[in-house]
Amino acid sequence: MPPKKAVKEEKVLLGRPSNNLKIGVVGLPNVGKSTFFNALTNASAAAENYPFCTIDPEESRVAVPDARFDWLCQHYKPAKEIPAFLTVIDIAGLVKGAASGAGLGNAFLSHIKAVDAIFHVVRAFDEPDVIHVEGELEPLRDMAIIREELRLKDEEFLTKQATELNNVAKRLGHGGSAADKAKKEEAAIVTKVLEWVQQGKDVRHGNWSNKEVEVINGLHLLTAKPVIYLANLSEKDYIRKKNKWLPKIKAWIDENSPGDMMIPYSGAYEYRLTLASAEEKEQIQKENNAPSVLPKIIVNGYAALQLIYFFTGGPDEVRAWTIRKNTKAPQAAGVIHTDFERGFIMAEVMKYEDLKELGSESAVKAAGKYMQKGKDYIVEDGDIIYFKFNVTAPAKKK
Repeated sequence: MPPKKAVKEEKVLLGRPSNNLKIGVVGLPNVGKSTFFNALTNASAAAENYPFCTIDPEESRVAVPDARFDWLCQHYKPAKEIPAFLTVIDIAGLVKGAASGAGLGNAFLSHIKAVDAIFHVVRAFDEPDVIHVEGELEPLRDMAIIREELRLKDEEFLTKQATELNNVAKRLGHGGSAADKAKKEEAAIVTKVLEWVQQGKDVRHGNWSNKEVEVINGLHLLTAKPVIYLANLSEKDYIRKKNKWLPKIKAWIDENSPGDMMIPYSGAYEYRLTLASAEEKEQIQKENNAPSVLPKIIVNGYAALQLIYFFTGGPDEVRAWTIRKNTKAPQAAGVIHTDFERGFIMAEVMKYEDLKELGSESAVKAAGKYMQKGKDYIVEDGDIIYFKFNVTAPAKKK
C-alpha cells in the first residue's frame, strides 16, 4: 500500500474565532487618542485636555476602504452598497500603575480585555498647552509604560490561573480519565505561558502549538492581542515628513515588539481634514503633498484582526462579508445565513481580477475561470461567491 499522504495541520490563529471583532485605541492620557478616534469616525468623543475625560469607551464602526468594492458597485450599479466595517473603541488613558489599580486602571484594562487588537497611540508632538501626564515628552518611556502595564496585568491573571490549575492537577495525581489528562495539560500550558510573560515577553510573540493557542485564546490575554503603533506627530512634522522621535520609536518597536507595525500620522491634521468639505479636503492634501493616512490605518487595523472578506454582487446589492482568515466555504456561507451553512451544496467562485479583466460573469464562465468549490475550500480575500444550498431537514436542536 502507498504511504498515507501527510495532512498539513492548519495553524490555529491567536484570538477569538469570530468575525465580529473590535480594535481598541490605547495610550497614556493626552496623547491624542480621542482626537484620532474623532477623525477616524467623525464621532464626537470628548477630547478635552485633561486625563480621564473619556471614562466610558466610545464605539464606532468605520467602512474599510477598498478599490475592489468601489469597482463592483460601479459594475453592478446595485440598489444597496454595504462595505466591510471595522469596529473601533476609544479607551480612556492608562497611567503608570494601572495594573495595580492606579487612575481607574482596572476598569480601563477590562475595556482592553474586551477588544481583539490594539491601536497604541504614541505622542511624538510637543505642545505646551497639552499637559503630559508624565511631565515631559518622551515617547519611548510612554510606550514602555503601556507595554509593562499590560504585561503585569497578564502576569497577575496567569499567576492565579496557574496556581488554581496546578492545585487541581496535583489532586488528580497520575493517570486518570481523558478529562483529567486534559486538565493537567491545560495546567502545564498556562504555567508555560506564565513563565514566558515573567521573562518580560508579550504572548503574541511566542511560537505556540495549536493546542497551546487554543488554551491561550480562552484566557483573553492583553499581550496576546495584535498591536499597531500610531505615532502622533504635529501637523508641521507630518507635512514635512520629519520628526526626531520616529527613528527612535521604530528602533524601540524592533527591539521590544518585533514584527509590530508603526504608522506615523497627525491627529491634528486628520481632524482638520474631517472638518473640511470634500473639495477643501482634496485641496488641503494637494497643497501640502500630504494625503490622509486614515485609510491605511483602517485597512491595517482590519488585517491585524486576521479578518478578510468576500463579495456578493448583483443589481440588488453589492456587499463585503467579513470572515476570519482560513474560513471554509460552508462557514463563510453561514455568515450570510445559517441555512446557507446547514444546507451547503457548493460555492461558485469568481476571482475579482478575472471579472474586472473579462468584464462580465458570462465571459468569466466562457474563459473557464468560474469555479465550483466544495466544503473544504478555504475562502480567499476578495473572492466573489454565490452559494448553492438546500435545506429540507429541520435545524438540529442544540
